[in-house]
Amino acid sequence: MAKETKRHLFGASAKKRIELIPVVGIGEVERGQNLGKLIIDACAKMRFKIQDRDIIVVTHKVVSKAEGRVLELAKVTPSKFALKAGRHIKKDPRHVEVVLSEARRLVKMVRGLILAETSHGFVCANAGVDQSNVKRGMVVLLPRKPDISARKIRDEIRKTLGREVAVIISDTFGRPWREGQTDVAIGLSGIDPFRDYRGMKDQYGYELAASVINVADELASAAELCMNKLDRNPVVIVRGYDYVTADISARVLARKPSRDLFR
Repeated sequence: MAKETKRHLFGASAKKRIELIPVVGIGEVERGQNLGKLIIDACAKMRFKIQDRDIIVVTHKVVSKAEGRVLELAKVTPSKFALKAGRHIKKDPRHVEVVLSEARRLVKMVRGLILAETSHGFVCANAGVDQSNVKRGMVVLLPRKPDISARKIRDEIRKTLGREVAVIISDTFGRPWREGQTDVAIGLSGIDPFRDYRGMKDQYGYELAASVINVADELASAAELCMNKLDRNPVVIVRGYDYVTADISARVLARKPSRDLFR
């Protein structure tokens, strides 16, 4: 994108108000349900109209439930390694076994936690395997292909409502050197996840050389403020943010080993 085009977009977005609208009433999501339709129906009950260029942020939990990415721990047989690791970090070896099955690379195991790289390339706690917001004795896995999950929701909204939107699938990650967690994007459809300021000049005339902002993560994190872990609002609509439409995979958000200073 040319510098002048970027400057126009960035200047325009800075003057707009950004709204966060939680979509309420979706309820418990079951395997096989059409998430796009559930979102559309919930918005209709709210008498809320989805508009062109809205951004639909969906927590991965409901995506995983709809896609059947839920396991019952009682049906998991831990390996010898999982049994040993479970004793070492004081973690249910069945949970450890599921984490191992979802991990492409183990980073560290300590105090009930396994840091692992997922098949998507994300490094996160327990390879994304989570026991929150699911029935006791069950675990939720990350969607296998969250970009495709996002695209299906986007396509359903386009087909049913004729609206052009972007979709972000989010999850909650911890961060090195920072306490607390924040939501990040793990699946994308219809949005460029980066805002590139390189080559532009700041107010003092200095040319920016390294400023590439991950707006997809920022949008996911902002949406979480309306989701709240206990309020059962798995979908939030972000309105008013002037994003660039693009078909880019969320895999680009994972830093390549050659650029990772801490690997």
